[in-house]
Amino acid sequence: MKRTIVLLLLLVQYHSYSQDTFLAEKPPVFPNCNAIAIDSLQKCFDKHVFEHIYNNFKVPQKVYDEKYKGEVVVLFEVDTIGQFRIIYVDAIYNELKEETKRVFSTMPKIEPATYSGRKTYKQYSLPIKIPLVNQAVQTQDLAKDNEISKQEKQLKTEFDNVNANLKTFEDKAYNSQLNIQFTHSDYSRFDRSMNLVGTNSHTASKPFMYDEVSKYYDFKAEKEKLKKETDTWVGKKLWNEHLVQLQGDDYWFTVDPIFDLQIGKDTDASFNTTYNNTRGLLVQGGLGKKFNFYTTVFESQGRFAQYVNEYAESLKAFGPDPAIIPGRGIAKRFKTDSYDYPVAEAYLSYSPAKFINVQFGHGKNFIGDGYRSLFISDVASPHPFLKLNTKFWKIKYTNTWMWLKDVRPEVEVDKAFLTKYIANHYLSWNVSKRLNIGLFESVLWTNSNDRGFDINYLNPIIFFRAIEFETGQGAGNALLGASAKYKWNDNINAYGQFILDEFSLSDVKGGEKSWKNKFGFQLGLKYFNAFKVDNLLLQFEYNRVRPYTYSHNTIVLNYAHNNQPMAHLWGANFSEAILIGRYHYKRWFADAKLIYGIRGLDFNDGTDNFSYGGDIYRDYNDRPFDTGVEVGQGIKTKTFNGNLQAGYVINPASNLKVFADISFRDFDPEAETATTFKSNTVWFNFGVRTDLFNWYFDF
Repeated sequence: MKRTIVLLLLLVQYHSYSQDTFLAEKPPVFPNCNAIAIDSLQKCFDKHVFEHIYNNFKVPQKVYDEKYKGEVVVLFEVDTIGQFRIIYVDAIYNELKEETKRVFSTMPKIEPATYSGRKTYKQYSLPIKIPLVNQAVQTQDLAKDNEISKQEKQLKTEFDNVNANLKTFEDKAYNSQLNIQFTHSDYSRFDRSMNLVGTNSHTASKPFMYDEVSKYYDFKAEKEKLKKETDTWVGKKLWNEHLVQLQGDDYWFTVDPIFDLQIGKDTDASFNTTYNNTRGLLVQGGLGKKFNFYTTVFESQGRFAQYVNEYAESLKAFGPDPAIIPGRGIAKRFKTDSYDYPVAEAYLSYSPAKFINVQFGHGKNFIGDGYRSLFISDVASPHPFLKLNTKFWKIKYTNTWMWLKDVRPEVEVDKAFLTKYIANHYLSWNVSKRLNIGLFESVLWTNSNDRGFDINYLNPIIFFRAIEFETGQGAGNALLGASAKYKWNDNINAYGQFILDEFSLSDVKGGEKSWKNKFGFQLGLKYFNAFKVDNLLLQFEYNRVRPYTYSHNTIVLNYAHNNQPMAHLWGANFSEAILIGRYHYKRWFADAKLIYGIRGLDFNDGTDNFSYGGDIYRDYNDRPFDTGVEVGQGIKTKTFNGNLQAGYVINPASNLKVFADISFRDFDPEAETATTFKSNTVWFNFGVRTDLFNWYFDF
């Protein structure tokens, strides 16, 4: 009520001004009004303002659908250089407010108002009728500071204070250079929008930034659809908002708690329950329009399904710590049969120009359109990285430099982990409105001979293979790759990858299946809105990687970090078929996944210690033969993983979800050893979590 009274007073406050005062001033002037008599300039100004609104204003679909009739009241200013600026918009729909701001942002720069010959600013109010009709309007002058009385100044100050208190938090993340937290389930919500025929989007290099996706997917509108009506502070924070959200003219930030609280049962384990207990904090924000920051801190304890625990302990680093939790990091023992694994991830994001973004942080990256990636994946632990994304025309060029660790006892020096480095180039080119191709190269090197971080690889456009020859072929491990995606139509996409570690054309022609032919490929298909069901995504993917790919004769030059592969989590020497279904409806979601694969594992039983090409940490010179090398050699192992998960998004702002999950795993090797044996697991799980990253339990 108070706001309404103040607004009414402001709208009528200058009706008492004298004609002499009016003639002493001149309103802002559009170019077409220059020849108009001075006493008609205000009408000409009003006319052109409304014509611009009438020709450019697009009434939002929601307003049409609800057959709303009313008006938008806008307070605006024409400043001393002739620029239009919104002061305040009052409307029943946020969509109407946003559209009004957009239209006024497109107003042309005009000649500013003058008072006694001096340039000054003018402030006006204007009602816009909805539905939009061509009408004669008259703006109301809110007056200049040097003309209004003390009482009027007080009213305007009071109005500004009321307006400031009523101003709602605008989630600026949606148009920022922040990354969208990469989870396959959440990315499926806007995957179709990014892949419509004709869009100039690049979908391989992940995580995406909000300002990339917001061109094709309206985050604000989608969040509004999920909004729950509540008047209480607790209700707003639980269902709709960040716990802490603050903003000013040149800054904003949010703070949210992190939870991942799970309890479950593994039918193949001797212990009673599985669990995960993660608490943490997420802080993100921006300074100005070009700089953003993000940080998360996790404190976790957990006990997983038996096969996960065994895998975690097989990854053990040298030293007293018993395990590395896959995808998270080094773990300490907690109680007698659980793990304590703290994790921190953070980055800074800066866009000095429209076409380039620079990020420096500690986290993960992913390159590909599939569930797996043969180039760079997010299955390993977080690590330091520097990334440049450059976009122009139909090109996106991604450079990534990463600092990794080899944590095995064979390579430790003075009880310190060995540092190694990866530099990647990925060029994505939209050849046509349907076809995208990508070129990938990567090189990995270590701190041997006090080499440190080789400055040669800082060049963002040089060919790594040439540098490898220049610095010594044994000094680095180079990989080459190519990718492609074809949009059959708006609902069907085909994609693929090819990775080349080493290749011998003469051996291929000889048909001898040489060990030198170290390569892999991926083929996939996505079906959006499958069978005409909105928001249903079906995906099929096939991956095949030959033995010894990603490995090296200098074993520290394997393509891995913290005893985990940097590409496919199975390493090499495998073939795999994946079928995935994802569906969401409002806040509800469901994901199903079936994976069947053939893997070739090593015996390591004392009588046969050869490397059969699946363990990328082993020297490929330990192979048993040079020819006749086939996928699945060694202990041929059939693996089946099935997973079904369903849940509900409690809070879209923080991505807090409640879920139930069931996983089935059948691991069936043709021969059993001390470390390779048959197992059959059913793992039930449910809980609540802030969904920020991908868990991969399908190894």
